[in-house]
Amino acid sequence: MRFVHFYFMGDDPGTVRESVSDHVEYWKGLNARDFQGGPFQDRSGGLILFSAESPEEAAAMVENDPFFKRGLLAESHLKEWLVQAAP
Repeated sequence: MRFVHFYFMGDDPGTVRESVSDHVEYWKGLNARDFQGGPFQDRSGGLILFSAESPEEAAAMVENDPFFKRGLLAESHLKEWLVQAAP
């Protein structure tokens, strides 16, 4: 199953800056299948694409992200993505 996690940062730029490396290392360390991710150009948030075995596994992955655990997200959405192959 493929998932999309898109999120927007809260108003705590100092703590966000301090947490970026932990966030990046967390996702690298997961070795999540089909992972792609990065921040929006204006650094207001980011987008992560990845695969997981179930919605519960995907939710656990997101909820253990340092950004999520430290309460740095103003908005967070996790959606299953039904990828359509090009005809």
